[in-house]
Amino acid sequence: MTAPQSIRDLDLKSLCNRAFHPSPAAWEDEVLYFLLLDRFSDGNEAGCRDNRGRRVAKGTTPLYRPEDTGNAIRTEPEAAAWRDAGTRWCGGTLKGLAGKMGYLRRLGVTAVWVSPLLRQCPFVPTYHGYGIQDFLDVDPHFGSRDDLREMVRVAHDNGIYVILDIILNHAGNVFAYDRGYTPYDGGTVYPVQGFRRKDGTPSLPFAPVDLQAHPDAWPDGAVWPRELQAPESFTRKGHIQEWDRYHEYLDGDFFDLKDIHLGEGEVDAFRPSPALLTLCAVYRYWLAYADLDGYRIDTVKHMGAGATRFFASTIHEFAQRIGKDNFYLIGEITGGRAFAFDTLESAGLNAALGVDEIPLKLEELVKGRSDPAGYFDLFRNSLQVRKESHVWFRDKVVTVIDDHDQVCRGAKKERFCAGDPKWRKLVLNALALNVTTLGIPCVYYGTEQAFDGEGGDDRYLRECMFGGPFGAFRTRGVHFFDEENPLYRECAKILALRKDKVVLRRGRQYLREISGDGVNFGLPFAIGGEIRSVVPWSRIFDNEEMLLAINTDADQPRTAWVLVDGSLNPDGARFTCIYSTDPAQLRRKVTVRRVGDFIHAVEVTVPAAGFVAFEQC
Repeated sequence: MTAPQSIRDLDLKSLCNRAFHPSPAAWEDEVLYFLLLDRFSDGNEAGCRDNRGRRVAKGTTPLYRPEDTGNAIRTEPEAAAWRDAGTRWCGGTLKGLAGKMGYLRRLGVTAVWVSPLLRQCPFVPTYHGYGIQDFLDVDPHFGSRDDLREMVRVAHDNGIYVILDIILNHAGNVFAYDRGYTPYDGGTVYPVQGFRRKDGTPSLPFAPVDLQAHPDAWPDGAVWPRELQAPESFTRKGHIQEWDRYHEYLDGDFFDLKDIHLGEGEVDAFRPSPALLTLCAVYRYWLAYADLDGYRIDTVKHMGAGATRFFASTIHEFAQRIGKDNFYLIGEITGGRAFAFDTLESAGLNAALGVDEIPLKLEELVKGRSDPAGYFDLFRNSLQVRKESHVWFRDKVVTVIDDHDQVCRGAKKERFCAGDPKWRKLVLNALALNVTTLGIPCVYYGTEQAFDGEGGDDRYLRECMFGGPFGAFRTRGVHFFDEENPLYRECAKILALRKDKVVLRRGRQYLREISGDGVNFGLPFAIGGEIRSVVPWSRIFDNEEMLLAINTDADQPRTAWVLVDGSLNPDGARFTCIYSTDPAQLRRKVTVRRVGDFIHAVEVTVPAAGFVAFEQC
């Protein structure tokens, strides 16, 4: 099927004349899984399980074994080739992803967040999908528009929602300025040499393209749909220099990606541009065409609240009209919690991603480097929510550990498991903390297989799951869809527990005080920059309390008295262990002991680098 060239070619009425997959009742019930499509699966893996759970025998790529580690970097030329491969297309496809829905379902994933997949500028290897040249077509590296529709259908058949990563702020490097380096300079509009052809040459007129005069402009030249070819579709103000300076971060280019002019005016008086109206039509189309369940919107900070609000209102109304009453819009909002909260409130998005304190504080807590209160206080900050409440972070923030660019880290990029081998012992705790505390949890692909990428730029966070030329653990030619991996299996158990217990999805949350002697209690804290301790918290929903705890000591089990809610747990009440990384603890009971008039506690032992969950008997 040929992709449309103009939004006038979109027949939304026909697309909407069918039944659509309904939205979830509550997104805090879901577990997201984020993947880069180019790095996830090419469909050629052998020895893994298909969507029905049957062993795959037809593939050509064998399963990774520990002795394969480093097989791509045994010589310096090999290492250089492996590093270079990380900057290029590697081969993951929509069909490959469709064939791994069973892997995700058995892990406990209920929603997959897929990196951008629209057609990229062909002369640069923007495998990540953020350099769009045609907003109305799927990039052929990933497959076809029909492959997208089929992937979503297979996901829905497996009980998995699909959230697509989208971009409104910018297009790819679709034109060239008249001169080379063009820094943002007080809002100066720079002259443009022309739209680029397929090979990158900027020799097409910077105007709506006449295909009779320039037949090679379709489909790989200029920018599409046709409506975006108007010069006023782009701000043309050069590259951002000061990333936090107002107006510059709104109007400047992201490096060589070209900023789209979305409109004028502050949020309450915003006037959408023709380009923004075009993109609204584009994303209504993809929503209906593929039966999508949500969008993750890239670089919201750089769009501005007015454009974001207009887009959010447009998409929400359209989604509701076709029966998707809870179509979710997740914004990548950098700049801290206060800015994220204000943007959510003013723009009408459903949830924020990129609340930069959360992943770092979660990691520092699990690795025993910081006080647990630093993480748990993020969910109770009345300065942000303007009341003592848990409402915002329950369903309005997506919480992650690893991710694809780690903006919060600066130049040094590393996954949780990078570096010290003991982090691999503790990564299950990081996953457990992520999925059993407030927020909508998101697992970044490969974390469930303990990927340990690290290096000087983003590529080292984007290893191939399917083998390819840039495999995880410095490999090539082996895949990582290992459902026998103990980390995968334990993570699946914890996610199954979350699915079964509403208290873990919707309950209030309290970091609990601990005691070594059962008399003197206080919050766990770091001594000399380290904390080797039981870190417990409760989730409470209605009259039900669940007690959870991790052990930040990777080598020794730890025991502590832990406070529980005295109004829900009288003296002599009991809790039962329903999950432990030490199976011998399962079904063991602990008894509530009265410590003071309103203070009750239980004694809890947590295995080394372990996680436990107790529920009331």
